[in-house]
Amino acid sequence: MKNFVFLFCAIALSVFVSCDDDGPYQDYQVARPILQDAITFKAEAVSVTEPVPVVSSGKIYAYGNYIFVNDVNKGFHVIDNQNPSSPESIAFIKLEGNNDISIKDDKIYADSYGDLVIFDISDINNISIAGRIENAIYNNGVWATDVEYPQADFYEFGDIDYDRDIVIGWEVVTERRSVEEYESRYNCDGCELDSLESFNDSPQPSTGQGGSLARFKIIGNYLYVVDYSDINIFDITDVEDVQVLDDVQVAWDIETIYNQGDILFIGGSQGMYIYGIENPEKPKFISEFRHGTACDPVVVDGGYAYVTLKGGNFCGNTDSGLYVIDISNLENPELKVIYPMDGPNGLGIKDDTLFVCDGGSGLKIYDKTNAPNLTLINTFENIVAYDVIPLPSSLLMIGDRTLYQYEYVDNDIKLLSTLQL
Repeated sequence: MKNFVFLFCAIALSVFVSCDDDGPYQDYQVARPILQDAITFKAEAVSVTEPVPVVSSGKIYAYGNYIFVNDVNKGFHVIDNQNPSSPESIAFIKLEGNNDISIKDDKIYADSYGDLVIFDISDINNISIAGRIENAIYNNGVWATDVEYPQADFYEFGDIDYDRDIVIGWEVVTERRSVEEYESRYNCDGCELDSLESFNDSPQPSTGQGGSLARFKIIGNYLYVVDYSDINIFDITDVEDVQVLDDVQVAWDIETIYNQGDILFIGGSQGMYIYGIENPEKPKFISEFRHGTACDPVVVDGGYAYVTLKGGNFCGNTDSGLYVIDISNLENPELKVIYPMDGPNGLGIKDDTLFVCDGGSGLKIYDKTNAPNLTLINTFENIVAYDVIPLPSSLLMIGDRTLYQYEYVDNDIKLLSTLQL
């Protein structure tokens, strides 16, 4: 009986492992990328369509009577807001690899896989592409944003031309591979593998307004775009001949950009960085305020900067909070007070009112008359608050695939409308 059991086990094991002169072999799942040339791919990744539902709502941008809502990595939705009590989705601008926009003189400047794409919206019913500058912002890699990484034992990338190829999918096949090869690649002493996830109200203005989470900012005739480490600078005086200027390196963790006059405030996961743009083509470092690792948008009013730090998940291990920083001396910013938060995101200022999006804890409204001491005056609960844009007579807020609009009434704020996206 023992001999029979041994023979059965030996036969079963032989199905999975064979031996030859090079040692044991097994069947492994091997994934190889499916490629498409980048020119064709990017041409197909842009179009203007009828309204579609939002998949993952991102940043918002206001321009005249229109609101633009980013659908993360897919494009942005166009909303007619001539009647704020009843906003209406009118179009979707498909732009894969897009996360942010800025608008001036009826021209949208947007990112797409690291390219700068320009749209003409002078006729909102006939939106057209006005230009594209390749690799102007950053090299976004070669993966289409909706491609999921398959489970596999081996990933064979082959000879990818990082300037010409886009990965649009994966082919997974079963192949016999040496167990020694597998173990040497994935179980070697001291080896570390990166997770695949790491791959993974007023007259028509000339310039629109973004929220505190914006990476794009137009100031005068210059467009400033922050990627993960640099300020990318564009002279947009002539939209038909946009000039790509020299980048300015800031840090390896930057996330947002905000300005007060000719001073830029760059939010990063390690701190806030202050730059002067007296020479708009060459931002000059002034100082920085360092803090623990956390996601970090910033807004500024007068002598104070207001920074939300969001800890947890990929944002870092810093406790979440609202930091009020004295910037009366730009060369020596000083932390004055921290207000605990649950999971803060964007924030905005109108006059003496500070609006803070505290994630699942809703929208919190503070009186900052006696800054740095703030007084909580209202909280809108039971909503997910992501980012806000204070306009002259109303407040825009984006949540979980929902656009909220509030109106200012007698020093109070009341819900005006909601639009399910």
